[in-house]
Amino acid sequence: MHRQMPCFDGMSCMKPLMIAALAGLMLAQPVAAQPANPPAASIAALVDQVQLPYEQFTLPNGLRVIVHTDRKAPIVAVSVWYHIGSKDEPAGKSGFAHLFEHLMFYGSENNDGVFFKKLENVGATDANGTTWFDRTNYFENVPTQALELALFLESDRMGWLLGAVNQAKLDAQRGVVQNEKRQGDNEPFGLTGYAMLKALFPAGHPYAHDAIGSMADLNAASLADVQAWFRANYGPNNAVLVLAGDIDAATARTLVTKYFGAIPKGPEVKRLAAPVPRWDQERRETLYDKVPTPRLSWHWPVPGRLDRTSALADIGLTVLAGGPSSRLYNELVRKRKLAVAVSGGVQAYEKVGMAELEVRLAPGAKPEEVEAIVRQTLADFIATGPTADEVSRVATRNVAGTIRGLEAVGGFGGKAVALAEGAVYAGNPEQYRVELGWYAKATPADVQAAARDWLGKGAYVQTVLPGDRPAAEEVPPPPRPAKVAEPARGPARMAEPAVGAAPLLQWPAVERFTLANGLKVEFARRTTVPLVRMMLSLNGGMAADERGKLGIQSMALNLLDEGAAGMTGPQIAEARERLGAGIGTSAGQDRTRLTLDALASNLAPSLKLFADIVQRPDFPPAEIERVRGQQLAALAQEASNPIGIARRILTPALYGPDHPYGAPPSGLGTEGSVKAISRDDLIAWHKRWVRPDAGTLFVVGDITTAKLKAQLEAAFGNWRADPAVAAGAVMPATPPPLRQQRIILVDRPNSPQSLILAGSLLPVTGAQDLYAERAAADILGGLSTSRINMDIREEKNWAYGAFAGLSDGKGQLTSIIYAPVQTDRTGDSIKAMIDDIAAIKTAKPITGEERDRAVANSVLALPGEFERGTAFLSAMERNNLFGRPDDHYVTVAKRITALTTADLNRAVQLFGTDDLLWVVVGDAARVEPQLKQLGMAVEVRKGQ
Repeated sequence: MHRQMPCFDGMSCMKPLMIAALAGLMLAQPVAAQPANPPAASIAALVDQVQLPYEQFTLPNGLRVIVHTDRKAPIVAVSVWYHIGSKDEPAGKSGFAHLFEHLMFYGSENNDGVFFKKLENVGATDANGTTWFDRTNYFENVPTQALELALFLESDRMGWLLGAVNQAKLDAQRGVVQNEKRQGDNEPFGLTGYAMLKALFPAGHPYAHDAIGSMADLNAASLADVQAWFRANYGPNNAVLVLAGDIDAATARTLVTKYFGAIPKGPEVKRLAAPVPRWDQERRETLYDKVPTPRLSWHWPVPGRLDRTSALADIGLTVLAGGPSSRLYNELVRKRKLAVAVSGGVQAYEKVGMAELEVRLAPGAKPEEVEAIVRQTLADFIATGPTADEVSRVATRNVAGTIRGLEAVGGFGGKAVALAEGAVYAGNPEQYRVELGWYAKATPADVQAAARDWLGKGAYVQTVLPGDRPAAEEVPPPPRPAKVAEPARGPARMAEPAVGAAPLLQWPAVERFTLANGLKVEFARRTTVPLVRMMLSLNGGMAADERGKLGIQSMALNLLDEGAAGMTGPQIAEARERLGAGIGTSAGQDRTRLTLDALASNLAPSLKLFADIVQRPDFPPAEIERVRGQQLAALAQEASNPIGIARRILTPALYGPDHPYGAPPSGLGTEGSVKAISRDDLIAWHKRWVRPDAGTLFVVGDITTAKLKAQLEAAFGNWRADPAVAAGAVMPATPPPLRQQRIILVDRPNSPQSLILAGSLLPVTGAQDLYAERAAADILGGLSTSRINMDIREEKNWAYGAFAGLSDGKGQLTSIIYAPVQTDRTGDSIKAMIDDIAAIKTAKPITGEERDRAVANSVLALPGEFERGTAFLSAMERNNLFGRPDDHYVTVAKRITALTTADLNRAVQLFGTDDLLWVVVGDAARVEPQLKQLGMAVEVRKGQ
């Protein structure tokens, strides 16, 4: 799987960068009498909204093609699913499916280069590939005018691949995959999954190893092995192609036949038997890791996703442990405060499912006490079953999540994935509706029976205790063959298709109105899915984490939904689930955000719940102490995670603690500050920062202006700021501390990788037009084909990925470099990245080809980037923050297109290395000698 660079707080999410953001939940004022909630839509009515009309056909060579038409944007999702994954690997060949996924990104006979390069040239979005137990998939969303090119590229690696797969590419991608394995192993709990699979499945079972494979098997893979693997498994008759978006079936048939029709049918794939194990006896194992508190987990094998039992078991575990309304959350987290988190559910695969119940203990909690409570709760559940309301809430959550996911045509989720999964696993593109029906029609008796049959015995119980973790698997690299003949290439096929002119980005009309209380509203109507999304964007952001009480913003936001308008936290959680509503919070550089995702049919009651949480939080004392404990536990967890450690050091060091951006970016504060926050502090914070005169409400969705205004007036029109309390003010930007290039090394013994994070303050602000600077940053480190990533990952194979870019925000920006690298190449990697920056500024300036790719990627990708309503919300907020016109993203395309190579070479001079602060988290015994050879000051700090 080609993971992309995280967008750290303060880093612009440039193509193709992605990360999951930390989230909290909501907030206090006097409780006023509120009207009764309107009724929620029935589950059956919600299921009826989930419709994906499609047409399908099969080519003579066996390629199955599914077409869904969605004209909301001029893009097409191209998704190719091969029915081959790690469960199909024979003994001694673990990791082959995933290794081949990588190889298929690095050249076919008529496109012998990095696959991403052609996609970046045409503005593709959500371009990636993944491998898991049951399948390997490749996907990209392309502008409609580039569809033929995408089909040419995908068909070339399906039918004309092996002539381009040579020993050098195999060796390179083997190294990249092994660094991907090290990166995962380096995370807290990173080694525990191997033990879980080994315990759940007997030796030799297809699901007994994960997709990454073993170092030894990866080393043993020969060129002949991987060629044989491809010939046996990647024929068109073992694949499904889904096209979703700006396309129709007639056009699709013509194009697919043109590009895929000549590929010969492959052999029938040999399938390994994969029965669901039944264990009679409980098995136990204790592991150790560098974690702050213990974790307990229970695991059971259950039937796979084609069996209704998997859905029923998932409902049961969700009722028990799947979220803030679950039984174990209420018992262990809320009531007894013995845990900081619980989770539960089923991951359903083609042939088996893996059921899990996990508890992360609070500091000082005794594992045996927690285990006894879990066992009793599970026994009670099996004896009496769930309530009808519990089952209904889980079903509603499931349907609402599906509706949200279907807003997109492709990517990691979306319509193409829903159709492809059903076709691959069940032979039915509408399997998603079958599965929704299982949830919607489940009864308490059904769920109880599934729990009794599958969760009543035979669990694998894993305990992870704080301590020294064992070394991750590591073997010497294989010897390089002296000489291997280059593979034979076939005759050249048709010419690569040309890409037509791009259509202009279409921007919805933005309507503005002001509520009776002065709250400003900006609204864009989009009817693509029956959702309404809104974001209350408030002044503050990182500056609202008040320096005298660091962590107060996170604590307040996480308490908003733990009691409001007289409702308790469990009542709020249950109400949210009945409505299928998503309510959350986040804080960026400049804004604090409270968000609601509501099903259009449930908007009125969802909006009332959201308004109570925003305006009338109760901050119950008991919940304050519980959330305080969770935040302290999160702080300890952050100190055990390499990227958490590095981010916590870098940002305050660059800006200084008194700068608006200078707080630790996670917002968790410090142990001392969190312990000192009082209820009065939280109420006062809410009055200062969460108020109608300090924000704007942005709304995107399926509703008319008149109806929206009426519902917002009912929910928010009477909300008033306390006239006796001044609004929170963003602190003035103080001069940052002076710096010179240096390294802070945090010792984390036995780390299989070193996490490198670096940055420097730049003499620019986000309020400036930095089109050239951001395009130059893409070329240096933001794109998959950037200088730094190509050097560290593709040429040297020292990392799974290495990236660089500019931070985000209205104020002063920073440069950022991120690279998790293998331990023995830490010093070499830093030197290489310094050399890459020096070269692009002098000896090897930006070329015309690089300029064209960066510009095209920025401009042509715009329709794809704004496919989702959440993207429109963010764009509307940014336009408001920076004082831009509504059509900014339409007109910006012209300004980016006008950039010249000379413009970019001037802009790239912004990036320097003389004052970079490097933070390295790794094994100091192995890393420090390397760093001392770089000629920089090295400060060593002790990690956990």
